[in-house]
Amino acid sequence: MLMPKKTKYRKVQRGTRKGLSKGCRTVEFGDFGLEATEPAWVSAQQIEAIRITMSRKLKKEGKFFLRLFPDKPVTKKPAETRMGKGKGNPELWVAVVKRGRIFAEIAGVSEARAREIFKTATSKLPMKTRFVKKETAVQVPAAARDGGALNEA
Repeated sequence: MLMPKKTKYRKVQRGTRKGLSKGCRTVEFGDFGLEATEPAWVSAQQIEAIRITMSRKLKKEGKFFLRLFPDKPVTKKPAETRMGKGKGNPELWVAVVKRGRIFAEIAGVSEARAREIFKTATSKLPMKTRFVKKETAVQVPAAARDGGALNEA
């Protein structure tokens, strides 16, 4: 399972999942991506399930990129324990996924094949997702960028 080799603090607070993702909002490495449309905690086991599913479906066709890493420890108190006596011990590791985050990408396959692979991967997740394509950057002429004014010296 994925987990950090070393952390500064053993236990962290739960935090909030509201709002949009700060980074990972565009498809960077592949041609197609999977974007989260609602916030969730994705556990290390779920990330591993996605990785195995995508690698089995892709075979040797293309390449996939997972842009998730579980770096947040989730603690739990033992069953039938009285209240108090401090915070419980870390039980599992999760990745915090906010809305708008691209967390999986595929390169080197057709769009129909990418949709099929992402559909099977989505079934392993605790959130809703949507399929996105890489936006091709359009070169804007200098005159249009400056509001139509010509640079005269």
